[in-house]
Order: sequence, then structure tokens, then C-alpha cells
Amino acid sequence: MTTAGIVIVARNRFERLFDALIDPTCRERAMLLVLAGYLATWSLYAAVAKSSQDIHTDMGEMVAWAHDAGLGTPKHPPLAAWLVRAWFAVLPRQDWAYYAFAVLLATVALWIAWRLAGRYLPPDKRVVGIALLTLVPFYNFHAIKFNANTVLTPLWALTTWWFLRSLETRRLGWGVLTGIAAAAAMLGKYWSVTLLAGLSLAALRDPRRDAYFSSPAPYVTLAVGTIVLTPHIDWLIAHQFAPFDYAVQAHPATFLSAAISAIYFTVAALCYIAGPLILTLLAARPGRAAIADALWPTDPERQTLVVAFAAPFAFAILIALALTVEIDSLWAVSMMTLLPVVLLSSPLVAFSRRAATGVVTLAVVFPLLALASAPLSAIYDQRKGVPNYAGDYRLVAQAVERTWRANTDRPLRIVGSVNFVNGIVFYFADQPATYDIDTPARTPWVSDDRIRREGMAMVCPEPEPFCMRALAPYAARYHAVGDEHIVVSRRYLGIAGRPQRYEIVIILPQQS
Repeated sequence: MTTAGIVIVARNRFERLFDALIDPTCRERAMLLVLAGYLATWSLYAAVAKSSQDIHTDMGEMVAWAHDAGLGTPKHPPLAAWLVRAWFAVLPRQDWAYYAFAVLLATVALWIAWRLAGRYLPPDKRVVGIALLTLVPFYNFHAIKFNANTVLTPLWALTTWWFLRSLETRRLGWGVLTGIAAAAAMLGKYWSVTLLAGLSLAALRDPRRDAYFSSPAPYVTLAVGTIVLTPHIDWLIAHQFAPFDYAVQAHPATFLSAAISAIYFTVAALCYIAGPLILTLLAARPGRAAIADALWPTDPERQTLVVAFAAPFAFAILIALALTVEIDSLWAVSMMTLLPVVLLSSPLVAFSRRAATGVVTLAVVFPLLALASAPLSAIYDQRKGVPNYAGDYRLVAQAVERTWRANTDRPLRIVGSVNFVNGIVFYFADQPATYDIDTPARTPWVSDDRIRREGMAMVCPEPEPFCMRALAPYAARYHAVGDEHIVVSRRYLGIAGRPQRYEIVIILPQQS
């Protein structure tokens, strides 16, 4: 078959896909199949592209919390850790499974956005809108690193969807669901307060506000959300709001640096959605009137959608300035659910069939191209090296286990280091507890008595002076017996990584 023939066949297949996605008799099933392919492709991309390194320390920290955190953690609320624990109760503790979990959350968020868009967009725009959303890096490249930010992507989508249904129908069921979703979002990360504030503002200025606030719906939402959050609130009080202290201490700023971070947050968010914005301009060619109607519609109910989308960004900036803290651009990862609706709901924005099919084609081809490039990405990382010793976590964990077994037949229950420990903990066979030897308050599940009773293996990268300095006092205090220096070098496809030295110190358990 000639090149022209292949192009014609491919075009016909994409047109049939587009037709299936707008056909009311099969579009829901077709979208589920498309999203299943999306999940499989990006999960495989992550497994291959990251195969020359180990999981990120943020992901490892969630694993540590999954085993030892209860109703809260020293840094964040506990829902992300609960989800990780549930996932690995079913699937093996392997890198590919963790990446699949991370991509699954993003895929669920896309499905929720699809369901939500169905209420505000005609079928062709609905398809184009979700296709555009898949091109936002928050749903693929950034999604594969699971952390307290990415867990919010489906939670914010769910809260937004159910809130809008509650606002429109004022039914108790939607109010209950909104309360559950809002509480889940807060249990994901306290940053969700920006979403709840934004949705509240949207409700207050909506033309249906009198009917909404005269109904039981908002009060049921508030009551249900409070009930769901009460155990965690009790935990916060008992632990003197430790995560709030961490949030302030981890992101200190002057008013000037807070303002700069707010500007960067806004500009970066626009850059992340630059692809969908540019494609919309090219494919729909909207005039000034259409752009103005998208930014601020004449329809009051559509204005509510714009406020619900934009207000969380505004509240994020207010938090940065009011509390003088720096905000990170990646905290916008969960804010994109309504992007397709805001971009495309104006009746003045229209797509030809050819343009709409072209956007869908790009959305399908893009992850396939990413998957094809995944081996090159892994090779590049192996040759260049990765930060934070991320290529060595599995090898170091194995070395620590060997050293521990050489000194005692007791099981390894605690592993200590600095943030490095969150990288290696995923790879221990017995899943020991983590202990931060520099800031013990971040690992409150390990006490002095527990260290003496169960012992501890400590490990530090030798080039890290603050970690190495922390080893000596622990070794002296607990009469450490093991002190071994190791050199590890990861090999990938015959390519040797940079050799790195580590020191391992063993504190034996006291005899019972």
C-alpha cells in the first residue's frame, strides 16, 4: 500500500472513531474503550521511560505513610496513603503497578470531565474538549509521579461535577455526594480549600442562588463533609495541627517572593494549557466576539462555570499573598476539569468536522509517539544520570538487607536516612518503617524505645554531608555494630551508571 493509501485508511479510521464518540447509542462505551487505551499506553510509557531509574521519593513516601500513618501524617492528610495501601493490597509492589495506579487516577479524572462536559457541550465539542484535555501534561507526564498533588485530579473533578449537579437540581442525593467528594478532596490535600472557596463563590453569584440556598442541598453538603472530616479534625487537634506547621515551614517567603511565586504560578498554568489554547485557535478560528464570550459569557449560568474554573486560581494567589508563602506551579495539576467547557461552550466557537477529527487524531497519535520515544528517554536518563540518587534505590535497599542479615537474624523493621529513605523503602522485602534521622518529627511512628527494641539500619549517600553528620550520634547513642561502605552502579541495557558510595550503619535490636 502506498503512503497516500495508508493516510486515507488512517483518516477513515479516525473519522469512524469520531463518529462513534458522538453517536448517542455507543459514545459512552466508545469513550471507555478510548480511555482504557489511554491508561494502557501511558502506563506502558511510564514503565519503559522510567525503567532506568527507580520510583520518585514522593511516591516512596506515600508507601511509607501507607504502612504507618493513620488518620493523618506530619505533612499531609492521609487519603493518598490510604489509596496506595489499598492498591498494593491487590497488586504486586512493583514499579509498573505503581505507575499504572498513578495513570489510572488521571484517566478517571478524564472520564469525569467527559461526563461533566456532556451537560454543557454538544457532542462534537464534548469529544474535542476531552481530546484537548489529554494534551495537558497534568494528565500524562506529570500524572505518572503520584503524590499529594496528583491524587487531587480525580477528587477535584468529582467535587466539581457533583457540586454543579447539586446547584442545578438541588436534590439531596447530589448534596450528599458533593459533601463526600469535598471531604475526600480535603483529605487528599488541604490545598483543596481553594477549590471549595471557588465553588462557593460560584454558587453565591449564580442566578439560581436563592433557590439553592433555600433548599437543603448546601446544608446537607456541609453536614456530610463535616461528618466525614471529623476523625481527621480530631487527629489534627490532638497533633497540634502539625501538617499546617509543615506547610508554612516548607514554603516560607517574603511578600515579594510570594508575589513572584503567584505570578509564576499563573504564567506556568497558562503554559501548561498552551497546547489546547493554540489548537482551539487554529481549529475553530474564533473571532474576537467568540473569545470574549468564552472569557466572560453573556449567559449567567455559563458565567458560573467560568467562575468555578477561575476562582481557585484567584484564591491560590490570595493565599500566597495573605500568608506570605510560595506556591508551586504544579499545584495547578488538579484545576483543569472545566477547561474544555470554558474553552468551547460559547455557541460562537465552532469546529468543522475535519478540524474536530484532526484534534482527535492528534490526541490519539500523541501518546503513541510518546510511547515510541520512551526507550530513548530511559537511555538518556541512564547516560546523563538522574537527581537524588534515583537510579540506586533498589540496589541500596538490597545492600542494606544483606548487611542487616549479616549482623542479625531478626527481621528488619526500621530503616533510617534523610529524604533518601523514601526512595529506598519501596524496595525492601519486609517493608520496614522509615525514620528521618535529620528531622525525626516527620516520622513520629518511630520512637527511641522502638529503635532500641527493634534495631535500625541507617544508610547515607556519602556525598551528602548533612546525612553523614547525622549518622555518628545515632551510632554512638545506640552502640551500632555494623559500619559498611558500599559502591553501587546501576546498569541499563549494558550502559553503566555513575558509581556512587554509601555508608550503612546497623543498630542491633536489644535482646528480649
